[in-house]
Amino acid sequence: MTRYRNVALFVVLAAVWGSAFMAIKAGLEYFPPVLFAAIRYDIAGVLMLGYAAYAVDRWRPRGRSEWTLVLVGGTLMIAAYHAFLFVGEGYASVTSAVAAVVVSLSPVLTTGFARLLLPSERLTPAGIAGLLLGLVGVVILSDPNPNSLVTSSVVGKGLVFAAAGSFALGSVLTRRIDAELPIETMEAWSMILGAVVMHVVSVARPTESFAAIRWTPEAIAAMAYLSIAASALGFLVYFDLLDRLGPIEINLVSYVAPVFAALSGWWFLGEVIDLTTVGGFLVIFAGFCLMKREALARELPKIRAAVLRQ
Repeated sequence: MTRYRNVALFVVLAAVWGSAFMAIKAGLEYFPPVLFAAIRYDIAGVLMLGYAAYAVDRWRPRGRSEWTLVLVGGTLMIAAYHAFLFVGEGYASVTSAVAAVVVSLSPVLTTGFARLLLPSERLTPAGIAGLLLGLVGVVILSDPNPNSLVTSSVVGKGLVFAAAGSFALGSVLTRRIDAELPIETMEAWSMILGAVVMHVVSVARPTESFAAIRWTPEAIAAMAYLSIAASALGFLVYFDLLDRLGPIEINLVSYVAPVFAALSGWWFLGEVIDLTTVGGFLVIFAGFCLMKREALARELPKIRAAVLRQ
């Protein structure tokens, strides 16, 4: 029964996080991108902080190391990641599926940054090959024209790649900080700080203002879905599965989410799923498997045994 529950929650998380890329694309018709992301985390941060106050003993950080942890998470994993992602998805060439596939590179980049920045980690030849393979997948997905590398298509996908890199770097830097802050508390304050940073960035962008928002039912639905379902509820499911499954299996959600991103983008927005997107995804996933081959080899017998018991 527990196994069925974990599988069901895993699929729900992949569906919610995958379809979030579609909700972002839809909402960008009504919101300036960075302001859109900032308001999303105004709401999600307050909800998560309320949950942290209810669920854990320490609902606010203490001391320099814990606030440093929040600073890194807020600036890189929330503000930079979402600002780059939302602006990138504003380009017509960046469909929901394309954005989800590029973001699926995050676990590969995380491993690469960990090997470079954490003394206990080493980048083996196979690990280097996996990292390079993931980058090749992004190049395939971008489909650059050698005669004109600075096209809107390449720029949009490059911004989403920057989002994936920001999140990966932030996740590694937080591991270097010696702090025992509950993850719920860290996420809540990171969301709030990230929202503040994005509001500042939004003010600095001449094309963004609250006056530019069109509050239609579709806009409210997109905002509610991203703030409540994808952010607040999505992270609660993620925390639960992280405890039950561990980091290797939960990382695989990044490779199921693009399927739901593609399907929801096709269903709601009429987006086309082309062979370049599929090819880029497969190459990125192959890079992940190569980098995580030893950990996956340890996990597969456990997964097989659990399935056979059902």
